[in-house]
Amino acid sequence: MDDVEKAIVISFDESGAIDSELKSQAVNFCQQIKETPSICSLCIEKLCFCKLVQVQFWCLQTLHEVIRVKYGSMSLEEKNFVRKSVFSMACLEGIDDKMCPILESPAFIKNKLAQVLVTLIYFEYPLIWSSVFVDYLRHLNQGSVVIDMFSRLLNALDDELISMDYPRTPEEVAVAGRVKDAMRLQCVPQIVRAWYDIVSMYRNSDPEICATVLDCMRRYISWIDIGLIVNDAFIPLLFELILVDCLLEQLRAAAAGCVLAVVSKRMDALSKLSLLKSLQITRVFGLISDDNDSELVLGVAALITGYAVEVLECSKRVNLEDAKVVSMELLDEVLPSVFYVMQNCEMDAAFSIVQFLSGYVAAMKTLSSLQEKQMLHISQILEVIRTQICYDPMYRSNIDILDKIGMEEEDRMVEFRKDLFVLLRNVGRVAPEVTQIFIRNSLASAIASTSDRNVEEVEAALSLLYALGESMTDEAMRVGPGLLSELVTNLLSTRFPCHSNRLVALIYLETVTRYMKFIQENTQYIPLVLAAFLDERGIHHPNIYVSRRASYLFMRVVKMLKSKLVPFIETILQSLQDVVTRFTNMNFGSKEPAGSEDGAHIFESIGLLIGMEDVPLEKQSDYLSSLLTPLCQQVEAMLMNAKGLNLEDSPLKIASIQQIIMAINALSKGFSERLVTASRPAIGHMFKQTLDVLLEILVVFPKVEPLRTKVLSFIHRMVDTLGASVFPYLPKALEQLLAESEPKEMVGFLLLLNQLICKFSTLVHDILEEVFPTIADRVFSAIRRIADSSVEANTEEIRELQDLQKTLYTFLHVITMHDLSSIFLSPRSRGFLNSIMQLLLHTSCHHKDIVTRKACVQIFIRLIKDWCARPYGEEKVPGFQSFMVETFATNCCLYSVLDKSFEFGDANTKVMYEKFGDVFLSHFVSKGFPSAHCPQNLADQYCQKLKGGDIKALRSFYQTLIGNIRLQQNGSLVSR
Repeated sequence: MDDVEKAIVISFDESGAIDSELKSQAVNFCQQIKETPSICSLCIEKLCFCKLVQVQFWCLQTLHEVIRVKYGSMSLEEKNFVRKSVFSMACLEGIDDKMCPILESPAFIKNKLAQVLVTLIYFEYPLIWSSVFVDYLRHLNQGSVVIDMFSRLLNALDDELISMDYPRTPEEVAVAGRVKDAMRLQCVPQIVRAWYDIVSMYRNSDPEICATVLDCMRRYISWIDIGLIVNDAFIPLLFELILVDCLLEQLRAAAAGCVLAVVSKRMDALSKLSLLKSLQITRVFGLISDDNDSELVLGVAALITGYAVEVLECSKRVNLEDAKVVSMELLDEVLPSVFYVMQNCEMDAAFSIVQFLSGYVAAMKTLSSLQEKQMLHISQILEVIRTQICYDPMYRSNIDILDKIGMEEEDRMVEFRKDLFVLLRNVGRVAPEVTQIFIRNSLASAIASTSDRNVEEVEAALSLLYALGESMTDEAMRVGPGLLSELVTNLLSTRFPCHSNRLVALIYLETVTRYMKFIQENTQYIPLVLAAFLDERGIHHPNIYVSRRASYLFMRVVKMLKSKLVPFIETILQSLQDVVTRFTNMNFGSKEPAGSEDGAHIFESIGLLIGMEDVPLEKQSDYLSSLLTPLCQQVEAMLMNAKGLNLEDSPLKIASIQQIIMAINALSKGFSERLVTASRPAIGHMFKQTLDVLLEILVVFPKVEPLRTKVLSFIHRMVDTLGASVFPYLPKALEQLLAESEPKEMVGFLLLLNQLICKFSTLVHDILEEVFPTIADRVFSAIRRIADSSVEANTEEIRELQDLQKTLYTFLHVITMHDLSSIFLSPRSRGFLNSIMQLLLHTSCHHKDIVTRKACVQIFIRLIKDWCARPYGEEKVPGFQSFMVETFATNCCLYSVLDKSFEFGDANTKVMYEKFGDVFLSHFVSKGFPSAHCPQNLADQYCQKLKGGDIKALRSFYQTLIGNIRLQQNGSLVSR
């Protein structure tokens, strides 16, 4: 080895035995060699004399780079030398009487040689090197080595230039078009003839080279003249290769790939249909029943599915009735094999089962009626769906306990099933009776099955029934067409052997809930529904995930059936007694509190049941008392012992109180305001007593944020439930809630006040007047920290302050819109008036959220109406009128609109004109418009429009005016 060869070998070393510094020197040396003017000659020489694959690869890679990057600067002599030398290597010719060993090298070296040839073709074919393909064809008689190299050249040409499976630049697309056009004119027929002759000659003696040739040919069928392949010579040869048992499987699969390329070639629908019919594809159907993983079966399976896709596409595109009949006949022929492939073979990545079947079902929709054969196809589609949605039994234990593997598999299947369920719903619309019979039979078969897949089969059958329900309208569900009644009856009356499985239990309950509209009309099934939810299949299921979901679904069932459940209340309460007891007799020594989520749903369900007026008062009182009394007693006991709390026990006990509050809150949702305040005040009295107890939590635990949040939520609930009778409890509640002034706490407090104002309007005036100064003081102190923070700050604290500021705008808006603006003028609140006005003005002009800006403008408009009597004169709020005329009008209604960030109708200036008259108009026109560079004629027109009564005309002109001013001031005006 000379120094160059040594350096190349060292640079490629990956063993770690070479010193890193030496390897670095070798890499640098090789890079320097690449830059020498004689690099092409050096590479050709090494390729002729050196058999080291590292050297061969480096030389070919270097030639590829030089041609690709420096072709334009190479001399004519150098180009001719490289072209002749590389072509000679590929054709097994000698260079200066020396045979190159390249074609004896490994496949990756020959592929790199093909890549170098393609790079030359890119620049030189057909204008400079027009004979490359014709010249190469003359050398194919040298045998399989040259044939193999020619195939590699054509494959590389497809990969590097022609195939549109890879992203291409516009220049590459243009070159590819030029190359294909030249090949079509010059050599494609000869190449196809060579392929035919090679396959015919070598099919028995060298089937591997025949397979290589056919794999290469498959790539080119999409753009060459189809008549070169579809003729009396080539098509029979291809089918003969596919069907002869004794041939190499790889060769048979390659032949199937070529037929698939023929089938997939783009052409007009009638020509395609004629071609598809002529192929007599039924000849290959029997081959897919062999070994399902063999290369031949996979190739034939891809051919069958590809053929079916093309037939289906033709059926959509042809308009002639005869052609439609032919396409449907061909579909009927191929579909049974397609269904077999879908269920038994590994699918080709390019084939989408759902897409194809959806297309077929869509075609069925266009038919006036389905024939028996098409009904059979629909049944087979349903079987494919059922097979596809089945979970793999190997994941059963993982999914049941829901470990990491189980969660990943379940998530994957949920996503995978989506399109299949859409397909099922479409099938259900095309053939509802067939679909219902299939699901009934699937369910019966799954129940009777004793196979290892029983769990998965039952889950799949139930999932089909659930998806069917999703496709039905409420009216259809109520009427229960076809077999629906039988399906629901079977569903409710069947005890599945695998009901302990989490997936089966969950889909069972979901399915029962899905058909609740049917149960509403068929109340005889209610006992079966209740049993399903209340026994070990639902709320008492051993799996916590199932029992929690069952609790939620049962609540939905109660909401839907409601009054129809009155006769069953005693039964339901008895069945839920153990669940309720976990809350009413909580063990504080326990290390784990009861599950809050399922508990809240259970209590909400009970509340919905016992809160109905259909329940007699005496029983209602007993039910409610039996629940509220022990819960409140636990809270009282905890509060009494609060001072002696062990710090280690405190988190657990606090969590227990949280759950009790959530339970009471959920329970109260079933009681309407009318019932507890008007028709049955005794029930209201119980909730008032409960509120009194829970408010004490704020006194005893003033710093425990989770408890404060839960109590606040209960106060919200009591405002809705108790109505105005909640007023005596508000002073204590608001006082305790105001004890904490953190932004997050204050947001919750303002939301409660918003609810009170929206519900009671001016009735809360005195309460609001009392708390507003404290609120204003704390909120303005807090939001000043936003202005003091850096623009880049994105901490949780800043986000909470921004949330508080946003809530403040809503709060101020609610106050003004409910006739409570006098609150701002009370003696204790008046000191905050200027801060409020400045904040609202700045927000009206500059806030990034358009909705917030508009809300603040609406506040000002309302304040004008409240505080400014017409005519312009005596002031209710000194300075407010001049502030509105001189500051708000020009800054908000003119300048801020000119910054192009705010589009706003001009009703606000109309209101100001109505209230302030010519004083407003004079200032707006004499001060505002001139500073905005508004032409006088436009200002005069604006005055006329403003004095007129047509708001639409004013708004339209205002938009035109602003557009003109924007053009003239060209961004020079800075908002004041």
